Amino acid sequence: MISVDAFDLKILGALQDDGRLTNQELADLAGLSASQCSRRRMRLEEEKVIAGYHADLSSEALGFGVIAFIQVGLATHSPDNSKRFRALVNRIDEIQEAYSLTGDADYVLKAVLRDLKGLSNLVNDVLMPHQSVAHVRSSIVLDRLKESSRLPLKEIKPG
Repeated sequence: MISVDAFDLKILGALQDDGRLTNQELADLAGLSASQCSRRRMRLEEEKVIAGYHADLSSEALGFGVIAFIQVGLATHSPDNSKRFRALVNRIDEIQEAYSLTGDADYVLKAVLRDLKGLSNLVNDVLMPHQSVAHVRSSIVLDRLKESSRLPLKEIKPG
């Protein structure tokens, strides 16, 4: 974890709101000169505090109408089996997020799909036949209550 001060937090908060801000706009919001702001932003990028910039696409507008959370149990808990499963997950574009868990399931996957047929294909034709997988259980999202990738920056004490 790196140390950030109040100016860094202002920069990070502004970029979370709008990653397309010009350096001058960002400097004005942070209360810095453009050159100071640019140096700070570059440092935050180099230290991977700012992990990247991207466009936030609307899944609904592009016809991806199904979000599913898929719990996966592995057949065996060997390092090789885990590697095979991780490689599988990384090849599937429909899987947006994947987490290793404690508890009943070994992994939970978040998948975005065009329709229920797509979910059926993912579960029955891709995940279940894979040699690393023992069982799969899926839950379909009925309504998204909140979606955010924002970090709670107010919890960070300037250093």
